[in-house]
Amino acid sequence: MGKYGESIMDGKNRADIKAGAHVLVVKKQDQRSGKLTEGNVKDILTKSPTHPHGIKVRLENGVVGRVKKIVIVQP
Repeated sequence: MGKYGESIMDGKNRADIKAGAHVLVVKKQDQRSGKLTEGNVKDILTKSPTHPHGIKVRLENGVVGRVKKIVIVQP
C-alpha cells in the first residue's frame, strides 16, 4: 500500500489508463534520474495498445510523460 492506501499498476497497457486517472509519470528530461511527477491524465498520446517504457500521456497541468504507475485510490 502507498501513501493513499492504494494499489498500483504499471503504465504499459493503454487499456488500463483513462482520462482523469491519477498517475505517476516520468518526463523526458527526468528519465535519467527517474524522478516521478504526479497528476491526473488529460490526454493519452500513445496510439499503440502497449509500450515497453510506458504509455505517453498529457496531464491536466500540461506535463507530458510516460506513465510509470497508475494509482488506484481505495475508499
